[in-house]
Amino acid sequence: MASRPQVVVFDYGSGNVHSAVKALERAGAEVELTAERQAVMDADGLVVPGVGAFATVMALLRATRGDEMIERRLAGGRAVLGICVGLQILFDRGVEHGVDTPGLGQWPGVVEKLQADRLPHMGWNTVIPGEGSA
Repeated sequence: MASRPQVVVFDYGSGNVHSAVKALERAGAEVELTAERQAVMDADGLVVPGVGAFATVMALLRATRGDEMIERRLAGGRAVLGICVGLQILFDRGVEHGVDTPGLGQWPGVVEKLQADRLPHMGWNTVIPGEGSA
């Protein structure tokens, strides 16, 4: 029988970590909630949850050196899953409440508030890729 994947949910002070832990356990993973460097680097997968403002999440990640750990994992081809703002911080920048904050720069682009008559948008819509995107 194959062993269960070892997944770390990164506990850096932001995010709905307990929901992520429970969902991963239900999916069959062995989950550890931690910000300990060795555990983060050794895990089969890293989940980066996030709740709140882009700038706040980036500040918390920098304070725990989480930004460096995420970048090292990605540079080594290791699995990283970002949830909510945890995904957004992988882009070049985030603009929120008039604050332009550098992200991790793993993907080109700027995360901005959608200009729409009504948010949140529920249902189907058309996605139009930007020029030069894949």
